[in-house]
Amino acid sequence: MAPPRIARTYAAVNIGSFRISAMIAGLSDSGEMIVLGSGHRAAQGIKRGYVTDMQAATYAVRDAIDRAEKMANTAVKSVWIGVSGAGLASQVAQVEVDVGGRRIEQDDIQHLLLAARGVIQPDGRTVLHAQPAHYTLDGADGVGDPKGLHAERLGVDIHVMLADGAPVRNISEAVQNAHLEVEAVVGSPIAAGYACLTEEERELGVALVEFGGEVTNVSVYAAGMLLGLVTIPMGSGDITDAVASAFGIRRFQAERLKCVHGSAIASPADHREMIPVNAPGEEGSGPLARHADDKNRVPRAELVSVITTQLARLMEEVSRALKGLGFAGQRGQLVVLTGGGAELAGLADYAQAALGRPVRIGRPQHLKGLPEAHATPGFSTLAGLVLYAAADPIDIRAIGPRGAPRGGTGWLELLDRIIRAIKEYF
Repeated sequence: MAPPRIARTYAAVNIGSFRISAMIAGLSDSGEMIVLGSGHRAAQGIKRGYVTDMQAATYAVRDAIDRAEKMANTAVKSVWIGVSGAGLASQVAQVEVDVGGRRIEQDDIQHLLLAARGVIQPDGRTVLHAQPAHYTLDGADGVGDPKGLHAERLGVDIHVMLADGAPVRNISEAVQNAHLEVEAVVGSPIAAGYACLTEEERELGVALVEFGGEVTNVSVYAAGMLLGLVTIPMGSGDITDAVASAFGIRRFQAERLKCVHGSAIASPADHREMIPVNAPGEEGSGPLARHADDKNRVPRAELVSVITTQLARLMEEVSRALKGLGFAGQRGQLVVLTGGGAELAGLADYAQAALGRPVRIGRPQHLKGLPEAHATPGFSTLAGLVLYAAADPIDIRAIGPRGAPRGGTGWLELLDRIIRAIKEYF
């Protein structure tokens, strides 16, 4: 059977604090997204989502995209960028216009979206996107496409993603220095939502918690759109640092202990289990860890205790963020955990008990050919970037030139009013 024909190719780079990853995917003639290549490497020059060393960050981006290009056997010129830091913030703007009870035409929608451009209030910050989430007819919301319907008043809810300008420019420059054009910079909550949330979850209401290396983003979706987000300057790297400090070992050793032997749930057997600090083949090398036996093994119970102590602090911040976003008072709503930190064993059960609501782990969906190593929570944002790019959502800033205000006296406005009158009465 012949392989599917690729109609268009998309490339993405996710700038994380722990890793920088890249993906190249193609959209087939049948509309199926197929991963052609992906790669990642340890992040350099990035701290809590901010560029701290331009040269190092550029090298890491170029290395990650080179790995994806080799696997895909193709070269790319432009990429979509995902960011989790840079002071991300979210707001919803509402606009409503009078249509006089007649049938809504495409021109009415165009005028509404043009009017919506005037209500965006970035307050000196960079607007990453401004997208119509859904329309309202006479106050009734949830309308996907109002064209052809009748209403007295037509409205729209616009979701606006904001970020601090300088950090976004630094991230864009790091990618451009790697000889790549920037298609767009996308906030990671938007991309991760595309990858691991269902349409029904976004409609009913869901909280998405991205547990990254140094940043945790808490966002709330309802009525099909992202309503708000809070960024917490804590991540799985803080757990690694706590383990390193508790046992007096190197970070790479602490990371291995956390990933291989760590858990968010304690068990009675933990006190009897001794776990090796060194990797296989490294026995006898390096100093003994604090509380270790003569074979440089530490009690698993102590490791779990350090991990859960840090998790308790994070979950307290997550709970506070959910309450601030208006999510805490609604019983039974789902929390989805994703990001590299969500790969910790037992985390869903721990978070469910700590937050008092159902929790599941979010992984990338709807991508054919995704390598097993990348079909994990840590790559949700990366996978979501190519899905976001293929969806090509409308951005109201790109809709035509800003027209004259409704009710103006220019001849174009007069002609528009005549055409509308003809449509209405004839």
